[in-house]
Amino acid sequence: MYLGVDCGTQGTKVVILDQEQGRLRGEGYAPHELISAANGRREQEPCWWIDAFRRAYHLALEQASIDSRTIRAIGVSGQQHGLVMLDARGEVIRPAKLWCDTETAPQNAELLQRLGGEAGSMAQLGLVLATGYTLSKLLWLKEHEPDNFGRIAHILLPHDYLNYWLSGEIAAEYGDASGTGYFDIRSRRWAPQVLGLVDPSGRLERVLPPLLEAQQAVGRVRAEVARELGLNDDVLVSSGGGDNMMGAIGTGNIRDGVVTLSLGTSGTLYACSDRVPQQLHPQLASFCSSSNGWLPLICTMNLTGAANAVREMFGLNLAQFNAEAVSAPIGAGGITMLPFLNGERVPVLPDATGSLLGLNMQNLSAANLCRAVLEGTTFGLRYGLDLLRDAGIDSREIRLIGGGSKSTLWRQLVADVMNARVVCPQIGEAAALGGAIQAAWCDLNRMGQSTSLESLCDRFVAFDDAGAVEPVARDVEAYEAAYKNYRQHLQAMYQLS
Repeated sequence: MYLGVDCGTQGTKVVILDQEQGRLRGEGYAPHELISAANGRREQEPCWWIDAFRRAYHLALEQASIDSRTIRAIGVSGQQHGLVMLDARGEVIRPAKLWCDTETAPQNAELLQRLGGEAGSMAQLGLVLATGYTLSKLLWLKEHEPDNFGRIAHILLPHDYLNYWLSGEIAAEYGDASGTGYFDIRSRRWAPQVLGLVDPSGRLERVLPPLLEAQQAVGRVRAEVARELGLNDDVLVSSGGGDNMMGAIGTGNIRDGVVTLSLGTSGTLYACSDRVPQQLHPQLASFCSSSNGWLPLICTMNLTGAANAVREMFGLNLAQFNAEAVSAPIGAGGITMLPFLNGERVPVLPDATGSLLGLNMQNLSAANLCRAVLEGTTFGLRYGLDLLRDAGIDSREIRLIGGGSKSTLWRQLVADVMNARVVCPQIGEAAALGGAIQAAWCDLNRMGQSTSLESLCDRFVAFDDAGAVEPVARDVEAYEAAYKNYRQHLQAMYQLS
């Protein structure tokens, strides 16, 4: 048995993968709290992730009805970019600033300027620094909390911290590390000269964790944790990775020509490549994958959160919200929503706010607004898909994951807006499944079995072909007109081409 863990923004999921039967035996979930402020602050206490893991683990174990001592390895997926800092005693210094924190936008702009703009950032890192990456959080801390900044003995990402709690070992993995803003994605090495823009003393370089390849183990579960969880004392903790990297493994996106789209708290769209990305658009984040390749990716900040905000505004449950949206015409009667309720990363608009455009007495209805938020968030992802296609990365099939993928309406909307076949994995918890598959890869290699990640994905990742959705030609044309309006509004308001 292998344990997969996904520590996301809203909660932690745990799955138990039975390698003999090739299926999940148990699943568990526990939610997280969120520290939120109007200035863009988004933080969480790392201890909340541990508490949620414990609850989700016991739920999964109860559902699986297995002996916990049959678990051989654990793989952890975590939300990217979050800053976790430990002091010299290994204690957390302050709440972690998250990927969706835009309070640090001024620091990001300053650092990007120090790097020499987009061209300088691309030259030193292989990607363009963006608000939300870890680097700007360090500068924010130095400027706003110098005492805490001075206490830093270790810098970790969220999944690194869970690995540390499980194993007592401090390490980082290439895929997740590539989203920090102080990592060169081409050489797969830290970029200490970039950290020097925050602190010229060189101290930050000395508190970085060592780097691991994807198939390497961080270590074994600590004896104290093993006793608490009822595990044997030789359970491996694999390198793990960022949620997008683990989601790629959990959707079998480890070969060229595959595109995964996640409809979650954020919206992400990514494709795997076995070549170092060259001359991509500055808004494409060319991260490393957790399959020893690369993962060109775009991320939008507002997705299910924006949809839920509209739903709750009208006091609708999910079924009522979907019914309202279905009843509205494509294009929402001429209403366009720019759903930037939390700023935006792609396009680069960290200080943007949401907008409703095209309102009149005839189209102002709950149905049109419900459809407008689904269209607006999906158009943002189409904007990103256009960037991937312009870079020569294309696929006629999209592998759809995340909470939004459960909506029949949203699946069809994605197919029509993207003009591509949409298929969903049979196991929807792609990042947690990816963690479990990576744990199996690590464990089997430990035992001397030269098992490939491809063979494991072929075995454990299956798709609901009966539920696949094809684009409808008539609706593709109608959405193309609505998307054109979206792009025109975007350019008019923010001078984007």
